[in-house]
Amino acid sequence: MTPLPTARQERETMKKRALVLGATGLVGGHLVRLLLDDDRYERVTVFLRRSTRISNPKLTEHAVDFDSPNTWKEYLQGDELFSCLGTTIKKAGSKDAQYRIDYTYQYATAKTAADNGIATYALVSSSGADPRSRIFYSRMKGELDRDVKELPFRTVAILKPSVLMGERAEKRSGESIGVFLGNILIPLIPPLRKYRPIPAKTVAQAMIRAANTPDAPAIAEYELEEIFTLADQ
Repeated sequence: MTPLPTARQERETMKKRALVLGATGLVGGHLVRLLLDDDRYERVTVFLRRSTRISNPKLTEHAVDFDSPNTWKEYLQGDELFSCLGTTIKKAGSKDAQYRIDYTYQYATAKTAADNGIATYALVSSSGADPRSRIFYSRMKGELDRDVKELPFRTVAILKPSVLMGERAEKRSGESIGVFLGNILIPLIPPLRKYRPIPAKTVAQAMIRAANTPDAPAIAEYELEEIFTLADQ
């Protein structure tokens, strides 16, 4: 007689539903493709303003107004929410506009997802994120990290990478300079290795690993070198 599957085996064989915020960004673009290729997921739902232009039967796109989250909260249904939304002051136009995108939109979505019973939340933050920082960007990222930890998810994974590498639709001079200097200085100064630029695809891989780590702690934070290690597991 075939033995009944254990609770863990049943969870591992169940197909999951992933939700993605920031699907057209540098990390988000890789993330969506990886999720679509992952047999553990039966559906990938993305919330955005412009289409990913990806054709896949597993993919559902919702064009939403991020300033009116109540109009699309009913679609935030699934198992895992991956959040990698972000912009720059130059593109947003002001600190207030960047804060609205990087903090307000992501926090409002996370809160609704938690209220809807989504169990797992994975967030791309930034190295140096600190709610007490005098640097606007680091403080903004730190405030979001702090506040999502208080939401009633079963598992929260926060990834804090260094400078991201990859081809964006728009150029970010700060990232380009960071990658250039990192590639020059890090080989000369070994202790700086942990701050080396990281491919966006590696961050996306680490997000999925974090969401699928058995018996993960309620809150897990991965910084710098830990993200490379997590992605390689």
